[in-house]
Amino acid sequence: MNVHIIFNIIGRLLLLLGFIMIIPLFVALYYGESIEPFTVAITMTILVGTVFLFLFRSTEDEWHHREGFAIVALGWLFAAIFGSIPYMLDGVTPLNAFFESMSGFTTTGSTVFANIEAHPKGILFWRNMTEWLGGMGIIVLFIAILPKLGVAGRQMFRAEVPGPQEDKLKPRIRETSKILWMVYLVVSIAEAIALKLAGLSVYDAVTHTFTTVSCGGFSPYARSIEAFGSPLVETIIMVFIFISGANFALHYKTLYASRRSLIKDDEFKFYSFVVFSAIALLTLILWRDINTPIIESLRYAAFQVLTITTTTGYATTDFIAWPHAAQMILLILMFAGGCAGSTAGGPKMVRWLLMLKYSRREIFKVIHRRAVTRIKFNKKSVSEDIMQSVISFIAIYFLIFAASSALLGLLGMDLLSSITASIATLGNIGPGLGAVGPMDNFDVVPALGKVALIGNMWMGRLEIFTVFVMLTPEYWKKW
Repeated sequence: MNVHIIFNIIGRLLLLLGFIMIIPLFVALYYGESIEPFTVAITMTILVGTVFLFLFRSTEDEWHHREGFAIVALGWLFAAIFGSIPYMLDGVTPLNAFFESMSGFTTTGSTVFANIEAHPKGILFWRNMTEWLGGMGIIVLFIAILPKLGVAGRQMFRAEVPGPQEDKLKPRIRETSKILWMVYLVVSIAEAIALKLAGLSVYDAVTHTFTTVSCGGFSPYARSIEAFGSPLVETIIMVFIFISGANFALHYKTLYASRRSLIKDDEFKFYSFVVFSAIALLTLILWRDINTPIIESLRYAAFQVLTITTTTGYATTDFIAWPHAAQMILLILMFAGGCAGSTAGGPKMVRWLLMLKYSRREIFKVIHRRAVTRIKFNKKSVSEDIMQSVISFIAIYFLIFAASSALLGLLGMDLLSSITASIATLGNIGPGLGAVGPMDNFDVVPALGKVALIGNMWMGRLEIFTVFVMLTPEYWKKW
């Protein structure tokens, strides 16, 4: 493994991050706030990036998959570390600053800020912007703008982009990365304009666009989307949450290849079925059990189902007060996730669909022992290697979930809070239930628990294997 290549690329990534921080600096300047948190953060980030470039020079053009895994895993870690500097200079403790930064870049949306509005607008703009950067992926952005990555770019792309299969739009990964970011940018601009026309200020429209299209969920307001009290704003956000929870590669194909690319996709159909079925069921429960008018029940149910399923994590009401049946539906949806190739977190719909198909096949084989059947996805046979990868992912995912839940319980948190804090961070969802509900925050979690949840967010965003592969002894052996 070539350490020089790894840290040389991370140095370039830090330079990119440092220059991006100039944007929130101008926001702080516009609102007459202190720019020190950003001037110091920019200086430190660019300085360290420059030192890495000179200390770890490399002339090699060809990289291997081990370097790709290390660059992606460490790249996100370094981004979260340096992204936390503005928070620390705003008076946030180092651990809480790192938690908030990791939550932002991984588009988790879990927060330790008890009084969000007390923080400067520039800091909150940066907080929301980190989710937008992490939504499509900071490494994918890096690949899109940096020339001559070649095979290395492909390895990095595979390590970062979620889903069991790579979805290339062009033969060259750099071109695919550009297309994905362009679609992401177009969707972002469309939402920002729609929210501005709905009556939001430019600041609110942009910051909430950042965290909608990224399926992140941060808001500059403690009451989240409820702060606006606008059904129109909620409807616009719901539309863009649904769009962002679908595969962005399919959005491109729908626009430029076949108009039916999206609706013909098996995963998208399954995603739509789960979302609309859950909305109907939750609407019925709210209307029946707490006598909420049917239109209001539909409004609350639709918003909360979409935001939990796609791991966005917004809230328009305190669903802790809902009936247990309604909370159970939301808890189940926390394990779902959006589509592969989307900005949503979680295990992804395609994996659950393949698991259902696999289970059906195994039941069929019990009855017809000699039958040879293949699992198909989009009319193509799915290889056994992919199925083994899916099963392994689900198994490891639940093991991490169980371990982190148990740790939080041992640290003194109640059962509901432990379970939902664990899945909310591992699935990059945001709020949980109990003490970490939508109107509360994660500052109640003990320090060791926060460290574990930071690890959950990091592993969850990189789909576990990218981080886990670095923990195996074989990874560190020389070829």
